[in-house]
Amino acid sequence: MKQRPFSSTAVAAILLAAHLMAACNGSQSTDADPTFTDKERLGKLLFFDTTLSTPPGQACSDCHDPSLAFTDPDKELPVSRGARPGLYGNRNDMPVAYSAFVPPLHRDPDEGIWVGGFFWDGRVNTLAEQAQGPPLNPLEMANPDVATVAVKLRAADYAALFTKVYGPNALADPELAYANMADALEAYQKTPEVSPFNSKYDLFLRGEAELSEQESRGLAIFVAENKGNCAACHPHRPAEDGSPPLFTDFTYDNLGVPRSPENPFYSLPPELNPDGFAFVDLGLGTTVDDPAENGKFRVPTLRNVAITGPYMHNGVFKTLFQVVAFYNSRDLGGWPDPEVAANVNDEELGNLGLSNQEIEDLVAFLETLTDDWETSGG
Repeated sequence: MKQRPFSSTAVAAILLAAHLMAACNGSQSTDADPTFTDKERLGKLLFFDTTLSTPPGQACSDCHDPSLAFTDPDKELPVSRGARPGLYGNRNDMPVAYSAFVPPLHRDPDEGIWVGGFFWDGRVNTLAEQAQGPPLNPLEMANPDVATVAVKLRAADYAALFTKVYGPNALADPELAYANMADALEAYQKTPEVSPFNSKYDLFLRGEAELSEQESRGLAIFVAENKGNCAACHPHRPAEDGSPPLFTDFTYDNLGVPRSPENPFYSLPPELNPDGFAFVDLGLGTTVDDPAENGKFRVPTLRNVAITGPYMHNGVFKTLFQVVAFYNSRDLGGWPDPEVAANVNDEELGNLGLSNQEIEDLVAFLETLTDDWETSGG
């Protein structure tokens, strides 16, 4: 079994900062909450603004719903719809929740493996860079250029807040306006409102809740190296500074995930998908230009995993039980071939030997990672 880094120094520093901010800010905030800075409030307004797409009608929140850990509320499709009718992205949107803790893409010097970076393939290094992608993506918010977005920002009801935060020339230059927009979006996504750390498991770690018998069995399976071994990639213990676990080590894997036959991206016109049904997503391999990394995608957090389906980079699995069943029996036959056959992780999954009851127990534990446990009636 390969060893994976628990966390980098950068991640630990970010975790500590967020832990302290959460302690100061308390529970989930609103845009009127005095604990929000002007920049954070501006970021939230931007996040929910439906006028920033072309045509108008799609906000960041349409594909990242706060009630579902900032994931797409449309669970019927493996990928998200774009602002333009009939257009779809090629990947399942990653949750925004807890994305504030993703470190920049880097090569771990001890293990020789890639860690961090945003999107499934790690192609950008900050939340602000990530925020600049969707508004100009023709399959997402579909603005033709930065200047178009800048015009929308100048016309927004909250344009004066840009001036308050960034100065009198905040929106004068399109490139600067776009960068300021991304900076504000990053600020909002770093607030405890987006990463509240208030799941049942968080309360359990603080001694404020108890796991049920089934959830406890699931945790044991999650940790056991001869069972689920999930903790190898999804660390479940608090960091050294006491910050809550993020349930990801930010590394990359090719899990042998099959193609998603329901992905509408395959049938887009050639100018948007030149490869048609032959399209193969190489993931990290494209980002770092290394065939040894083909088919690898960043390990996502398991926080809120029970409500953030569909699953995997292409949304091929619709239920959490199906995901665990795939991990359990991938190598025993009956599953479709992997989208990328090279570099498949055959050491840590594929033949776990779990019974159906153990799968159910594991799923029960994963359900304890859903936020807002107290307010949801837990």
